[in-house]
Amino acid sequence: MLQNELYDHPPPNTGKPQMITPRQYLIVLVAIYPLQSTMADPNNHIIDDRSSGDLSATSGNSWRLVTDNVMGGISRGQLIIDKIEQRPCLHMQGEVKLDNNGGFVQIALNLSDTILKDITDYQGITIDVLGNDEAYNLHLRSDDLWLPWQSYRMTFNATPKWQTLRIPFIEFKPYRTNTALNISELTRIGFVAIGREFTADLCVARVGLYR
Repeated sequence: MLQNELYDHPPPNTGKPQMITPRQYLIVLVAIYPLQSTMADPNNHIIDDRSSGDLSATSGNSWRLVTDNVMGGISRGQLIIDKIEQRPCLHMQGEVKLDNNGGFVQIALNLSDTILKDITDYQGITIDVLGNDEAYNLHLRSDDLWLPWQSYRMTFNATPKWQTLRIPFIEFKPYRTNTALNISELTRIGFVAIGREFTADLCVARVGLYR
């Protein structure tokens, strides 16, 4: 009851209405409408913070798993919703095989219009990741690319402890294309286990843009 939020003990029943002081009224408001512990950071724009509880990204669209099976390879993988060290995350697991000209397991997200409309205001991508101390790639796709194997790539190491990495757009290298990266034409981002035979085990808790 309301009176139990305002008093250590219920006031005596005098038959008269109990008056609420301004301070008590403020306490009730805070109890009903808790203050936010963190304010929106104008220098960062969240692509996904895993608050959805499913494969949907915070900014819109959904993550999906892609393997080299689409081109005849035999790598296998899975994408699950997980929580590691109390942090909700996307968990990509699998085995990368080079047979049949294959060699990758990937989780990818088509970037939503809410992200793309202001993307030129940002310097790069920030990620919170944890892994099995292996090297992984961050791949970008844009409307300037036509062939499925083309991308802009950056390699990072995922340690067994959560870490925040900031990757400037200028660090992404064109792969099998002579076209320079134009961030205004970005369409997709992907986390990729690629290029050698190994066990993929990567967790992604947050993806965003930073100024």
